[in-house]
Amino acid sequence: MMKLDKKILEEKIREYRDFKSCSESTLMGLCEAAEYPMSKAEMCKIACGFAGGIGGTFDEGTCGAVTGALIANGLVLDNPVKIKENAKEIFNSFKEKYGTVCCGKITNNGKDKSPCVDCCVFIANKVADLWDE
Repeated sequence: MMKLDKKILEEKIREYRDFKSCSESTLMGLCEAAEYPMSKAEMCKIACGFAGGIGGTFDEGTCGAVTGALIANGLVLDNPVKIKENAKEIFNSFKEKYGTVCCGKITNNGKDKSPCVDCCVFIANKVADLWDE
């Protein structure tokens, strides 16, 4: 399907994560690397509600790296069957790697955001692999 440059993908995510949330950074990194025609401002509007485990709830909310990846997957791909298959793979591979998809468990309820960048890069690379199949 499409081959993303993982080095550029990681650079973009690390750069955005300095001042954007995980959901925004993952979505923007993937969409830009895939040359998806949407402005950064629009991507931020779509993704910002998913920051901090959905609205900053942390405790029960899904990790923004996962939600950002899911949004990008839905925007970039055209095939609903493939989108759903990838979504399951995105969810399962993240949960396998981190033991949970819950933002609060990964970040100690937002007190420790040190794992965040790596979560974003990990799942974006997974999406890149899925898009390359």
